[in-house]
Amino acid sequence: MQMTNFEELKVLLKSTPKKIAILPHKNPDGDAIGSTLAMFHYLRKLGHFCNVVAPNDFPKFLKWMPSAKDIVIADYKPKVAEAIIHQADLIFILDFNTVKRIDDLGAWVERSTSPKILIDHHREPDTFDYMYSDIEMPATCQMVYNFIEAMNDLDKIDKEIAECIYTGIMTDTGGFRFRNTSANTHRIVAELIDKGVEVDKVTSYVNDSQTQGRLKLLALTLNNLTFLSEYRTAFMYLTREDLLKNGFQKGDTEGFVNYGLSVDNYIFSIIFIEDTQHNFIKISLRSKGDFDVNEFSRKHFNGGGHMNAAGGRSDLNMEETITYLQSILPDYKDQLTNIII
Repeated sequence: MQMTNFEELKVLLKSTPKKIAILPHKNPDGDAIGSTLAMFHYLRKLGHFCNVVAPNDFPKFLKWMPSAKDIVIADYKPKVAEAIIHQADLIFILDFNTVKRIDDLGAWVERSTSPKILIDHHREPDTFDYMYSDIEMPATCQMVYNFIEAMNDLDKIDKEIAECIYTGIMTDTGGFRFRNTSANTHRIVAELIDKGVEVDKVTSYVNDSQTQGRLKLLALTLNNLTFLSEYRTAFMYLTREDLLKNGFQKGDTEGFVNYGLSVDNYIFSIIFIEDTQHNFIKISLRSKGDFDVNEFSRKHFNGGGHMNAAGGRSDLNMEETITYLQSILPDYKDQLTNIII
């Protein structure tokens, strides 16, 4: 593990108990919640006083996770969240690379003079006091496992910690389907199963907690699915009206973008989702092979992420956004048609 000032951090964490704030990114997913809760349980075993503070709420299908009910949601309890960050002796930043991704929490973190620890696998991170950054890692949860191992504390991983780490790895690798899922990832998963993870139960919690609204939205999404065979690209969309009519809940559209990649010979899939409260469109991009959606999103949609999974946004309306996508795809035709998968 390569981490800036790790030995110094190790001394800090093995010394007197400290107040520690642990932060995931806005709209936290399985890897964000899994990594923060795993770190929460681990640091408590070291005797520290810990709180996980999330910028906003997270999907219902993650609320089964050990101590998920103890996460402080800043949207609901801003004064409590601010106080936790203000009083923290250490601040852990997990699964995001810049304080811009945590809204108001970012300003509170920047005002704090306490040391900040980054553990993350996204490109181009901000600079923090202690940094474990590795863009080759498939999930921040795998990095949390590596961090605990580097602390010589693998014996402290119990069933609760293992469930949190497993959930993050499973969700961020698309169920172990993405290309950066390594042999070491599977070795770690085997260790987590030995610690007590019941794979069938975790998979069911995450994948089978379907709401009626989610299924209706999936039907609408598939009905809107458009294939651009000359670019091996599929795109789909959901409007604000679609979401509100069908009782949208956070997490309901998770994974929809992957359906475009399930079609034979298609390597690029995009979903456009109109925000329910603000005038912009959220974008998720997925790819196969060497088509870099991180670069594509950074260049065209004010976003970024990983080579095969990225996010972005558009301030145009839905029709204009789709027209823009179709106008830029010809620039990528040679690349898209020549990629071998």
